[in-house]
Amino acid sequence: MPFFETGFEGLVVYEPRVFHDDRGYFFESYNQKVFEAEGFERTWVQDNQARSTYGVIRGLHFQHEPYAQTKLIRSLEGTILDVVVDIRKGSPTYGKVFAIELSAANKRQLLVPRGFAHGYSVLSETAEILYKCDNFYNKAAEGGIRYDDPSLNIDWKIPAEHAVLSTKDVELPVLAEAENHFA
Repeated sequence: MPFFETGFEGLVVYEPRVFHDDRGYFFESYNQKVFEAEGFERTWVQDNQARSTYGVIRGLHFQHEPYAQTKLIRSLEGTILDVVVDIRKGSPTYGKVFAIELSAANKRQLLVPRGFAHGYSVLSETAEILYKCDNFYNKAAEGGIRYDDPSLNIDWKIPAEHAVLSTKDVELPVLAEAENHFA
């Protein structure tokens, strides 16, 4: 089975079957029937692609309802540490962190449901990621949590002196002060 539970409701790792031969490899990065057979019925409406260099930390971001997004994230090149925080109030994993390395080599993908803040750090020289979204981006619905919130204690695997952050991400509130209506 290509899906692995994470201990967080709705958050799963997808590991596609890869076929190798002397020409290289082939795999289905997404097959609607495979996902639907596991109960993951989504209509993807937007693909986003980003390229970053070593030390970049992006996040932790989310979209407020009614623009919240489920995401299916994978690395096309390089390695990232993909990090999510459950922000669904009342969830047994509220405020807990899940992190996984996604790379072009391991071909793992992370299915992140609505109600999670998401971010990643670039562990390789460069990384290019692609993520599918089931809702359109809306700037007015942006939300986020500060990457270095002490209550989350996230190890981004990047030394502080090499961290590259946007001004916007540095100014995000900590979880306890973030506006959030997920339940």
